Amino acid sequence: MKRIGVVETCYPEKFGIPRQPGLVKSARGKVVFDETFKNPDMIRGLEGFSHIWLVFVFHEAGEKPGRAMVRPPRLGGNERRGVFATRAPYRPNSIGLSVVELESVGEDGSLYLKGVDLVDGTPLLDVKPYIPFCDAVPDARGGFVSGVPETMEVIWGCEQPEDPEALEVIEESLAYDPRPAYKRDEEEREYGCAIAGYELRWQVRAGIATVLKCHPQQK
Repeated sequence: MKRIGVVETCYPEKFGIPRQPGLVKSARGKVVFDETFKNPDMIRGLEGFSHIWLVFVFHEAGEKPGRAMVRPPRLGGNERRGVFATRAPYRPNSIGLSVVELESVGEDGSLYLKGVDLVDGTPLLDVKPYIPFCDAVPDARGGFVSGVPETMEVIWGCEQPEDPEALEVIEESLAYDPRPAYKRDEEEREYGCAIAGYELRWQVRAGIATVLKCHPQQK
């Protein structure tokens, strides 16, 4: 396998990333191809597709070989399922697959994306066009992940970011409750994460997320 580039995103760390692509529609990213693959002929015609598949490496998953079963967050973090029945990053081969919106193709060949669910700097193995007539299966069964995840209200107990795009992606990301499932009953606990260039401290009480602190990340 050859890395063809990286995906730059608004999520500098794993905590806070949506658990599936397309959930946080305002989460933007960019594919930056490595020099060897900055050939405009390789993406010719891609602009005609609204969505693309990203084949990537879970480079921050760590080495956990031989794991046959995992604890999916959708099941509360307590029930086990076979690794091949989940999208967990702890796989025999740390390869992931996400479908994202292709917002535009830059003049330099970079691909501008929406709905990303990847940590900044994720190594990219391949890009493929999403083809609706064969990739979309309206009557497919979703097993234990059927249905749409619930969201919670997000309120501010501190000054909000002035950047409207950053504000939108922060609120959307926190609304899907990125806390570990086994800690969701610890309502006094504060959590910290970085999203869209801001360091955040937040807390959940009675199903409402309150942002307690928000300041620009130090570079």
